[in-house]
Amino acid sequence: MEHSVVMKFGGSSVESIEKMQAIAQRIIKKKSEFRHVVVVVSAMGKTTNQLLALAKQAAKYPSKREIDMLISTGEQVSISLLTMILNELGEQAIALTGFQAGIKTSGLHTKNKILDIDISKIENYLNTNHLVVVAGFQGLNEQGDITTLGRGGSDTTAVALAAKLGCTAEIYTDVDGIYGVDPRLYPEAKKLDVITYEEMKEMAFLGAKVMEPRSIEIGQRYKVPIYVASSQNNHTGTLIKEYTKVEEKSITGLSISEKVMMVTIMNFSARSSDIATLFVALAENEVNVDMISQTPAGEGLINLAFTAGADDLEAINEVLEKITARYEGLDVIKNMNVVKISVVGTGMRTQSGVAAELFKLLADHQIEFRLVTTSEISISYTIDKKHMKKTVEVISSHFGL
Repeated sequence: MEHSVVMKFGGSSVESIEKMQAIAQRIIKKKSEFRHVVVVVSAMGKTTNQLLALAKQAAKYPSKREIDMLISTGEQVSISLLTMILNELGEQAIALTGFQAGIKTSGLHTKNKILDIDISKIENYLNTNHLVVVAGFQGLNEQGDITTLGRGGSDTTAVALAAKLGCTAEIYTDVDGIYGVDPRLYPEAKKLDVITYEEMKEMAFLGAKVMEPRSIEIGQRYKVPIYVASSQNNHTGTLIKEYTKVEEKSITGLSISEKVMMVTIMNFSARSSDIATLFVALAENEVNVDMISQTPAGEGLINLAFTAGADDLEAINEVLEKITARYEGLDVIKNMNVVKISVVGTGMRTQSGVAAELFKLLADHQIEFRLVTTSEISISYTIDKKHMKKTVEVISSHFGL
């Protein structure tokens, strides 16, 4: 729809009536600029966590279907209150839950994906001059059950709605845009005016927490411009959009993933079938393995190292117990004191020497790394936690992030 916009506000923006009243003013101002405004909101503050805590009290292993039924009520509270406030201010506004808004989902409960959105109901309200307030994070599956979309689900709702309406998605959050590096780790960090979908997606996968990768994927697929800005002030934010060569820098941003562990298995069999046994067992235990490295360790043996999320420690231990029981003479070292630091930039595709520049930079500052992996637009290093601050500062200042 022409002259439309989707505005999304996260939990911290709607955690109190006072904050809702403040964003209601922003919504009304936006309505004076655009003919049609759709607002997507999350649950108030920490509501979802509080509801999950209640579920844990009610049952040791509550059914995922009932969890969805429970936590979807959080957004229902915030959309109805925000709509009451807008109505009180003289606006015509209406609140719609995910399924009322036509959001169809499929997949596992608590981790559903949006299949499609039937926007006819939303369009009817927009055409009769209503502000439409939609519950983020939720939908209805093929069985007619209420479902939720997992972490960052409200961003996904907003971008998917913008894709259907053919407009921009504006994501209002507690930061005033996307930074090349987390300002908490590097106070001189520069805010980016523009970042490509690819770079943002890579940074999100590699640890940057501002945006959920799935919402970026939808934006990229349907060419939805995504604008990220502060819900507290009117500072200019960051636009996430398609790649253009004019804006190319060798490195756009740096991501840090702190919840990482590195496992080294010494004297493991070099046979591919044995290596497969290990990684199949990890996959079956739902361990998401990230970096992998192997080096020769004598006749028919290798030293094998891999990284995974520190949260997967129990699942990894379970697999390692079986592996050490099956293969004799293994020595296993688990290192929880590592972090993964990744640099991201579409310019790496065309500019040679970025990796060489980084390796020299680390060497000049006596920063040792344990593992390294690359993609077309990123290079990731596993380093000791004690070097994290120094590494962030060295890379950020050198590349002007």
